[in-house]
Amino acid sequence: MDSAVSEAPLFTPRQRNPQDRPEESVQAWQLDHTRAPIATKIVVAGGFGVGKTTFVGSVSEITPLQTEALMTQASEETDDLTATPDKVTTTVAMDFGRLTLDDDLVLYVFGTPGQQRFWFMWDDLVRGAIGAVVLADTRRLADCFAALDYFESCGLPYIVAVNHFEGTPGYEQDDVREALTIPPHVPVVIMDARNRITVVESLLALVGHALDVAPE
Repeated sequence: MDSAVSEAPLFTPRQRNPQDRPEESVQAWQLDHTRAPIATKIVVAGGFGVGKTTFVGSVSEITPLQTEALMTQASEETDDLTATPDKVTTTVAMDFGRLTLDDDLVLYVFGTPGQQRFWFMWDDLVRGAIGAVVLADTRRLADCFAALDYFESCGLPYIVAVNHFEGTPGYEQDDVREALTIPPHVPVVIMDARNRITVVESLLALVGHALDVAPE
């Protein structure tokens, strides 16, 4: 990941309103019928082509469920491929993966569709979630405004994870926070959706933040 920090200003501030993985070995708690795992639901949201499917696929310990469909000429006027010219598929329902963080703590990770015409599904996907990861691309920060507004309006804890693409300027967390007018208590992390370690760190940041803001 490029550690260089660009001196250029990052966008106008927001107005406030992989590859399949084989199954891993059975966990110890799965063989003990006296113990039930703590199942936790996480939502991954963001704009079109920001890396949500890659994020879920990178971290899932099972073969992730993906609802990818080939893009056609019908979407040319609604899906901007300027920043992702090689993208040929898009999520039309959701992505789903699973990650065991501890002996009996399991995260179920749901990726939302990014296109506006599929936003009607968000209410169902976020039901029961403890929090959300909002993925951002610094080349088009405005694409994540809708997700930020949605989670702020419904009161769901969230963090912002900047998916740093190769060949793009690197920015510090404070630059992104200022550009998106993110409150000081909301974590902002820089990560790579292809890198499992940075994805796990992002999920841990969200779990910690959700616990911090949870009512006593």
